[in-house]
Order: sequence, then C-alpha cells, then structure tokens
Amino acid sequence: MPPDAPPLRILMVMEAAYPADRGGGAEAQVRTLTRGLRARGHRVTILAPCVRWGAQEKVSRYEGAAVCRLRLPGLPLLGGPVLWLRTTAFLYSRRKRYDAWHVHIAHRMAAICALMGRWLDKRVLTKVSGWWELEKGTLAKRPGPVNALARTALRRTETWQAISRRIALTLIERGIPAEHIVALPNAVDTSRFSSITRASDAPPRFVFIGRLVPEKGLQMLLSAFADIAPTHPQASLLVVGSGTLENHLKQEAQHLGISNQVEFAGHRDDIENVLADGNIGVLCSRIEGLSNTLLESMASGLPMIASRISGNEDFVLPGENGWLFDSGDRTGLAKCLADAAATDPATRAAMGEAARASVQRQAGLEQVLNRLVQLYRGKQPRAMPASVSQRSA
Repeated sequence: MPPDAPPLRILMVMEAAYPADRGGGAEAQVRTLTRGLRARGHRVTILAPCVRWGAQEKVSRYEGAAVCRLRLPGLPLLGGPVLWLRTTAFLYSRRKRYDAWHVHIAHRMAAICALMGRWLDKRVLTKVSGWWELEKGTLAKRPGPVNALARTALRRTETWQAISRRIALTLIERGIPAEHIVALPNAVDTSRFSSITRASDAPPRFVFIGRLVPEKGLQMLLSAFADIAPTHPQASLLVVGSGTLENHLKQEAQHLGISNQVEFAGHRDDIENVLADGNIGVLCSRIEGLSNTLLESMASGLPMIASRISGNEDFVLPGENGWLFDSGDRTGLAKCLADAAATDPATRAAMGEAARASVQRQAGLEQVLNRLVQLYRGKQPRAMPASVSQRSA
C-alpha cells in the first residue's frame, strides 16, 4: 500500500458457517480475500452465525484472522430474530473498530448491516453471491413477508457488488439504482496455479469439480459424455466432489456403459493436482453466480466447456478459450464435448493459455483487491470494463 495510506480494518459478514466444511462459494471468496488483504497489511475480522454444523467457539482465529460467531437458539422461530438482534448489538458496540463492512450474502444479516451502516455512517459493500438471493431470498421477484421487510432495509445499502453482468442487470430490474452497483467479479489467486504444466500429447481428459447435487447438471454431463464416448474412446472424465447424488451418478455411469472412462475421485483438497490431471474443464451448472471452479480451472490453463449462465458467459469466449452451450441442452453439451475432444493438442493448449490470461486480466486477486480497497476507502465506484460487458449475453 502507499506509504501514506493507513492499513484498513475490514469486517467480513457471512450468513453461513465459517470456515465451511468442504467449502462453499461465498466462504471460499472470504478466505481468498482475507488472505490477500492480510498479506497487504490490512486487518480482517469475519462475523458469522454459530450453527451446529460449524465451529462452536465464540471467538477464534482462522489463518490469522479473527472469527466472531453469534450464538442463536436452535428453535426455528427464534433463531432468526435473535441473530438479527445480536448482529445489531455487535455492529453498534464495535462501530468504531472497523473502517468498512463487506457483506458476502445479500440476505437478512445484510439488511441489518444496511440499516446500521446508514445510521452509523459506515461504508457498507454488499455482495450478491448468486441465484439464491435473486430467486429465493430477499431479492426475489415475490419475496415472502419477512424477506420483503428485509428487502426494504437492504435497499439502503450504499454499494452493491455484482459478480457478473447478469446479476448487475437483474439488480437493476429489481429496482436497485445502477449508480449504486459495482460490477466486480470473484477473485482468484492465480499464483496458486501458475506452475501447472501438462503433457502436450495427452488424450482428452475432462475435469468437473463441484458438489454432486442436482443444480450442477451432472446427470446430463454423464449422458452427453456417453453420446461421444464411442467415437472418442481415448477420452475420459474425472468427477471431483461429493454430495447427495454420488451413488446415483456412479450407478448411472455403469448403466450408460461408460464406467471405464469415468472416474469419481470424491472430495479433494489438493485442487492444483486435480486440475493438473486434466486438460479440459467442464461446468454444466443450471444456475451459478460466478463459479470459483470456473475461475480456478481457467487460471490453471484449462479451456472450459460451460453452460451459458451467469458468470460463465462473462469469461468463456467460444473459439478463443472454450465452448458454451445453453443450460439444460444435452445435445449442445455433447457437441461441445465432441468438439473439444477433436481439438488438436496444440490448439487446446493455446486456448488454455488464453483462458489463463483472461482470468488474470479480469479476476486476478491483485486487481480485485485494488478495486475493493478503493471501495473500502470510500472511492467512487466504477463500472465493469467494457471489454467484459460487451461479451456478455
């Protein structure tokens, strides 16, 4: 940081367990940003609810950052109101301790932060993490009574972070003034993946990383892979992750006759090694905000096959660094798989390098942190670069 710029004190607010068991998108971003901010000399505190499936300490440290957890009763009708009251008390009692609050899920704790931030004249940046807030939560078209009340409070947010162009446009449709929206994607620490290399003559190996749940589109992925397997017998598919569909998907691979070409690796923490094991990334989700898996895969030098949904369409450029298909279109996905499998290794490697460069340019950790620090210091927000917005659907 410049010598005349004092270190910042940032409060990250999470309406979820932190740290999360086996990760989550918003939780992973908090971790990435916290590491980067601390490396620059800033102080970071994470505020989260204390839930039964997470850590139970009221105050602890995780990777050097303080984590404060708000206890709440297990009764459904009491848990929410108690959490809101304790969030209010926490923010008020520590009103002079932090320079800015960065809220990572635009839900009810975010509504409390919006109200308190306006009252206490505190800089508040609220991030819309994805589809859930916009379709099921406080920002849904027709929210329930409690969410509608929270939405009224949430509209007092000073600055909104939209991690994709589609989210930014949806926020405007929901009545958020465009001048309050900052289009700023999730960050990826590209240095983690900079040393990954791959054999130039390796056969096509597709890699999926994520939770094995319905919204990730894995049933369709197996079916589409089965469509191309006879004409591409050397191709293989690596599925990394765990979830409710794991046993069903294994049985489906057997039923489709592709079990000898599909490997289920389960949950893995060594993501760098996983990404090095493949040469084409696949993300066939029905819904996303902006997938961390997409960013990490591209940062490792993988050209991507991705559904044309929020986030993916901002980064994947057909013919340049990957292939896009319409969400839910099995035939379109099979065509992308076949085209990728038929791409010669040199072209595939060049597309991977283009993917790496585009992520570094648009979502590299240092670039994202530079803009966040400006926002934390109260600088005027600016729009997403035209080079990104013009590519979006």
